[in-house]
Amino acid sequence: MAEKMIGVAVPRREDRRLLTGAGTYLDDLDLPGCYEAAFLRSPHASARVLAMDTTAAKALPGVIGVWTGRDLADLVKPIPPKVTNPKLYDVPRYPLPPEYARFVGEPLAVVVATSRHIAEDALELIDVDYEVLPAIASTGAALAPDAPSVHDEVPGNVAVHLTQTAGDPETALATAPHRLRERFVVARGGGHSMETRGIAASVDRATGEIVVWPCTQSPHYTRNLIAYFCDVTEDEVRVVVPRDNGGGFGPKAQFHGEDAVVPYLARLLGHPVKWIEDRSENFVATMMERTQVHDVEVGFDDDGRLLVVKNVFQHDQGAYCAGLQVPTITLSTLPGQYRIPNIHTELIACYTNMVPTSSVRGAGRPQAVVAMERMMDRIAEHLGADPAQVRRVNLVQADQFPYQVGLTFRDGSPLTYDSGDFPALHEAVLDRFDYAGERDRQRAALAEGRLVGIGLGAYVEGCGLGPYEGARLRLRRDGTVLVTLAATPLGQGYETVYAQIAADGLGLDMRHITVATGDTASIPFGQGSFASRTTVTAGSATLQAARRLRERILDVAEVLLKTSAANLCFVDDRVCVVGEPDHGLTLTEIAQVANIGKHGITLPPGVNPGLETTSYFAPERAAYASGMHAATVEVDPETGQIRILRYVIGHDCGTVINPMLVDGQVLGGFAHGIGNALYEEPHYDAAGQPQTTSYLDYALPSAVEVPPVELVHLYTPSPLNPLGVKGAGEGGTIPVPATVANAVEDALRPFGARITSLPLTPAKIVAALTAG
Repeated sequence: MAEKMIGVAVPRREDRRLLTGAGTYLDDLDLPGCYEAAFLRSPHASARVLAMDTTAAKALPGVIGVWTGRDLADLVKPIPPKVTNPKLYDVPRYPLPPEYARFVGEPLAVVVATSRHIAEDALELIDVDYEVLPAIASTGAALAPDAPSVHDEVPGNVAVHLTQTAGDPETALATAPHRLRERFVVARGGGHSMETRGIAASVDRATGEIVVWPCTQSPHYTRNLIAYFCDVTEDEVRVVVPRDNGGGFGPKAQFHGEDAVVPYLARLLGHPVKWIEDRSENFVATMMERTQVHDVEVGFDDDGRLLVVKNVFQHDQGAYCAGLQVPTITLSTLPGQYRIPNIHTELIACYTNMVPTSSVRGAGRPQAVVAMERMMDRIAEHLGADPAQVRRVNLVQADQFPYQVGLTFRDGSPLTYDSGDFPALHEAVLDRFDYAGERDRQRAALAEGRLVGIGLGAYVEGCGLGPYEGARLRLRRDGTVLVTLAATPLGQGYETVYAQIAADGLGLDMRHITVATGDTASIPFGQGSFASRTTVTAGSATLQAARRLRERILDVAEVLLKTSAANLCFVDDRVCVVGEPDHGLTLTEIAQVANIGKHGITLPPGVNPGLETTSYFAPERAAYASGMHAATVEVDPETGQIRILRYVIGHDCGTVINPMLVDGQVLGGFAHGIGNALYEEPHYDAAGQPQTTSYLDYALPSAVEVPPVELVHLYTPSPLNPLGVKGAGEGGTIPVPATVANAVEDALRPFGARITSLPLTPAKIVAALTAG
């Protein structure tokens, strides 16, 4: 029997090829004679296309064709929202809108040429007559009484208005001994993956199958929508995600217009077509997240115990609803780790003339955590109490799990925390942080005239969402086991982690196991890699399929070795009689009998053909990871610069499959959170024109800006899946903006400065000091 692999820090199998430059990304694919596409994008946030003359562009040597939405009537079908709601005012989002442009960067026409250079030259020759219309560039502008309409059919520019309540929040607010309220603004931001979006497509002339190579987090979702736009069945489309994917972070889980146009044209032309997004396009055309405005009010008693929280927030949905996952997650994330008997959480999602909103790492949770955790510090300040103590008195206790919050999560299930120990996590972080010692050091720094502050931030993350994910395992003729997953990796280490899980399920050394992903021809159904869900769903499916394959292998060996399966075990690559290592068969020999038919045209009696198993795991509801962050910062009052002196992350993602990879996920998420907290902020003018369209204007953190981090892990397995796992990919991101903002406001407390807008740029710090 092989050693258990779950919980072992196995080095990533993927790293050698990535570190030696042998990775294979979309633009590395060799498609001989492939045409290249380029898109004409709207320069206006709101405009009507009166006329478009493509004559000169079509005449340019090397141009294969130029098409607008009016030319491709079959393609002008709405892209359905990924997550919707019966109350949503949905408006069509077309791959190439034929008449109206709703945001800067929206694709209006496409050129296909023999090279990208020629295609881009042709774009310059397209003559467009626009009627520029009034634009909406913020939720405040969208909700103004005299606001123009982003879409005429949507009253007041409100895409959806949803409210959830628990208890009697209005009475609780009216009778609470203490009440506080504040408005917090969290800016939008992008995913900014190393590899931008892209898609290539070709038609197999022998079968008529459309073969598509996209940069996507969701191959089956992409396949289904391409089939819809090309008016074929999903079996006539094969999506193959290149072996390596240079990051996703959420936007690549969505379906953009270009994803429909390129396969459609490849089929129309009968020739391979490719489009790779350049970084300028990425800044204006790839979906972003955030821009939320939270008006939050809390009621509490003399001990700081929360009696009620009311949060009404505006969410910038952008020009179209690509999905409601982000704001609906915010809607239910608000309570966090706290027992709150009365809750009012209300969403007003607005259409604006901005690029549509999508998920970016954290997906609506950082904003809710800002609203809740900032108010926890305000409660402490109001009472003259310690922020850590205020949190202690409100935490859900370990003996209260499963804990019913009283709201509904985005998957439609009652918001029920499955497992956890928030007090233990809280204390473990404070102990590692040396909270009392940090407070002493803070006082000493203040006595020297230095502005040093301490911030805390806690969160709960609903993860491991369904509806399902699958895994297929097959014993191959060479005696190795192939694990095939529908979900595609984005750098998480799937080739390593799922080999570990399969090894434990099979009882086989993982060196005999290979993992393949992202090919819809290899496994028929799947959802994708997003929302910290894949280890819960695909991991559980892998474990189940591995256990079944083990049974199938032993059933065949039982017949061939003429003994009971209970008397058999795996020894390296052999199935042997227990205690008789020389009496056995190799996996290759077993595969040759059951898979190939080595014994002739009939199988031995009792042997069923095909050593392959497939399993789909559908969780009954979300699992809930949790975490606690603590930070010490120093602020330079003259420059507004913020320096992080200390940072501790406490994290509970249930069972850990590979500790080294979990640490990497948490630390990578933290770097993303630092960007959200301190650096990343796109700017637009009142007409919706982007002002930050390159990294000269949009600041991303580098290794220099990301400080060292200390990690603390707690393990409370989830009872909702056979592995006991929860999500790990976003927890490092979610509470960072709130934690840093709490620390900065604590540092500026001698000046009475208020921190209400994120990210915390130097200009905002100086403005807060001046206002204070």
